[in-house]
Amino acid sequence: MNSAAPLLEVASLSIPLPPGLDREYAVENVTYTLNSGEILCVVGESGSGKSMTANAIMGLLPSYLKPSGGRILFRGRDLLTMSETELAHERGRSVAMIFQEPLSALNPLMKVGDQIAEVLLVHGERDSARREARVLDLLAYVGLPDPSNLRYAYPFRLSGGQRQRVMIAMALALEPAMLIADEPTTALDVTTQAQILELIRSIQRAKGMGVLFITHDFGVVADIADKVVVMEQGVVVEQGRAGDVLNRPQHPYTRRLIAAVPHRDGQNERASTIGEPLLEVRNLSKVYRSGGGLFSKPRVVRAVDNVSFTLRRGETLGVVGESGSGKSTLGRCLLKLTDVEGGEIRFRGQDLVPLTPAAFRPMRRHLQMVFQDPFASLNPRQTIGRILTDGPVANGVPLVDAERKARDLLGLVGLEPSAYDRYPHEFSGGQRQRVGIARALALDPELLIADESVSALDVSVQAQVLELLQELQRKLDIAIIFITHDLRVAAQVCDRIAVMYRGAIVECGPPSQVFDAPRHDYTRRLIAAIPGLHWDPRAAVA
Repeated sequence: MNSAAPLLEVASLSIPLPPGLDREYAVENVTYTLNSGEILCVVGESGSGKSMTANAIMGLLPSYLKPSGGRILFRGRDLLTMSETELAHERGRSVAMIFQEPLSALNPLMKVGDQIAEVLLVHGERDSARREARVLDLLAYVGLPDPSNLRYAYPFRLSGGQRQRVMIAMALALEPAMLIADEPTTALDVTTQAQILELIRSIQRAKGMGVLFITHDFGVVADIADKVVVMEQGVVVEQGRAGDVLNRPQHPYTRRLIAAVPHRDGQNERASTIGEPLLEVRNLSKVYRSGGGLFSKPRVVRAVDNVSFTLRRGETLGVVGESGSGKSTLGRCLLKLTDVEGGEIRFRGQDLVPLTPAAFRPMRRHLQMVFQDPFASLNPRQTIGRILTDGPVANGVPLVDAERKARDLLGLVGLEPSAYDRYPHEFSGGQRQRVGIARALALDPELLIADESVSALDVSVQAQVLELLQELQRKLDIAIIFITHDLRVAAQVCDRIAVMYRGAIVECGPPSQVFDAPRHDYTRRLIAAIPGLHWDPRAAVA
């Protein structure tokens, strides 16, 4: 139960930014409290200051950022006045943190068990046998299989969900009173996310910890929060009990974030506006083989297993599944970025499978892809104008015409004309994704494959990109294959949804059928894992 005094009290905290940036403070006059046994969700978009406050609590601010005012009281002691030695003693022992990207937070050269043991060693556990027993107990506690073998694995050998469980095990090693979770599920599949959320919630209940959970997704908030703090541009704009903020939001920014949560709107089944078949896929198969030798058989993975579907002009087909389900491999097969073992890919009646690279090259302009990570897929050394004109020029379009088309496309995707002469690093994630969409449209494609194109974006930016794709489809009558792990997103923008599991399409139909009458157990598991499944964001902002 909660004690009379808060476990954590952030009071009037202000952290100034260096001169010349877009605002004066990273966080300004931030105040909130967290009690033992509570989960407090801090919600906001990238740049809102939510992670900055968490780093200040942990004493992890960079040297050029120093709080100019306020206090951070943990069990009555001000963390801002502690020496580095005192803070190092509290980190892990009293306050622990789970980071957003476990692969970056874990040492790639150390076995995961050794990394957990190192936490115990640093904090005074000298007995190696007790350390090893504790490591195995922690790995088992967070639900990892076969701890005695897995403790010898390196981080890159584990899945994203397993790595996050290792991070949680490290955070729990010294049984801290408070846990900070900084976007710990953002990059995970929806089913893995549900497992991690349930794990954090069950640990919090069992240990009576206070949890400060940082997120941009109000669906996650609806599942786990006791209290909510909403931050915008470094300022707390709203806070209160979770039920009040979720169902009766007061601030316009909170209402915008809630309105941006993906939901079924019933407007996506537009059979009457869809044209003739454009793409027909029949019995498509892709097999990966690895390993094998004189005395062992190779490992065979059927990444795409006898897949068939038809896509019409102006239609959006959602391909939904977890990591490893084969959905991204399917997209690569359709664009002939990887070879296939069998089947047909008929585009406008012509089978693409037997075409040589040279024969397929003239067709490539009609089939384009929007990638998941726009920063990785855009050349950082080239201006946006160069990025948008290279493809058309390589396909014989005069440079002057390609430049004019590029400037038109920037306006079409909602970017300023000045973007033409700027570089990718000068844009936000959502703006870079708009550049990626503009590049895909530069060759006037008839088919667009969007591969997890919004999964790394804030929900409000995600909503803008989804709306942009729908608007472009209406204007240009293009067909879209929308690959995602989030059924909420697919239901909002797709005419039909194909659910992939272990390389095969196990269910396909309109969103209403897939959601309301799912036929396959895997589909039912995906639906059950949707964050905030039983909370209606539309009712909250009606």
